[in-house]
Amino acid sequence: MNGLTLSPALGWPIGGGIAVVMVLFAIVGIIQHIRRRSNTDETLVTSIRRAIICLLLATMALTPSIVSATDNRAINATNVVIAVDVTGSMAVDDAAYGDSGTITRLQAAKLAIADLTDSYPNASFAGLSFGSNASLDVPLTPDTGAIENWANSLSTEPTSQSAGSSLDTVLDRALVTLKSIQDEHPDDVTLFYVITDGEQTSATNRRTFSSLRSYVTNAFALGVGSAQGGKIPLNGDGSSTSTDQQWVTDPSTGEPGISVMDEATLKDIADEMGGSFVALNADHTVSNSALASMSSTWNVTQTVKHRERISPVIWPLTIALVILLIWELATWIFTSRRLL
Repeated sequence: MNGLTLSPALGWPIGGGIAVVMVLFAIVGIIQHIRRRSNTDETLVTSIRRAIICLLLATMALTPSIVSATDNRAINATNVVIAVDVTGSMAVDDAAYGDSGTITRLQAAKLAIADLTDSYPNASFAGLSFGSNASLDVPLTPDTGAIENWANSLSTEPTSQSAGSSLDTVLDRALVTLKSIQDEHPDDVTLFYVITDGEQTSATNRRTFSSLRSYVTNAFALGVGSAQGGKIPLNGDGSSTSTDQQWVTDPSTGEPGISVMDEATLKDIADEMGGSFVALNADHTVSNSALASMSSTWNVTQTVKHRERISPVIWPLTIALVILLIWELATWIFTSRRLL
């Protein structure tokens, strides 16, 4: 809706002051003409013209303007970054996802990724995997099919390559990825999901995940596996030609080692990122846990903001003022020549 308003270009103190002075000049001019009309050659038309000039200047000082309403639509996009643990322990067959059947931890991670893509329609996704090293497998893309294909292709790294699980392997790559996303999309919502069993077997101390907090809107540590744990399959090292499954042994006992989900470490990681921990199991999945309600908070949203635009309109007054000033000048020249 459009309307008229006064919006002094010089501000109300100065603009208002000029307007008051010009109005006083107009009033004084009329009064002086009435008092001295018998003793002056100023005509009534001249007096009125000069009063109008003063009133025009007063009005221009107050800057008449047109107010027009506009709607600005802001779209807040959502970026979801998923990091998946592919160390040998993710092949342990002790996980569950939505039912009582057991599956490998990596299979549970794949199902979680599928639910995440469903939970964030119209969002963009990036995929990282980490084991002995970390890599950005899928750069940020709105193509959910690319993320689903990536998830389906994930496999655990050969146990022969592992020198012990180190959860902070993903940190540097995740930090670079998240910072890049923030630099390119500063107004977007960025969410970070790390899916792992939380097992830390490396001899080195784990670095904190707190460095990621500055680059994410929210973060989640999703735990796969169980407290009972399971044996780690020996795969990919080419050391056995037997059809019988062999297991990674515990050097301290010589018996197959048992890998368990480390819930305490996962909670610590979630706390360091300023986020939440969710254990994925038979009762809790991405779609039926607290994550479901959280995801609706961060979906792509469109915000409409109503604004008023003020456009000064003084050109008609300027034209009228110029005409009156030319008339005043012409009258003065004519009168001056007549008196010579």
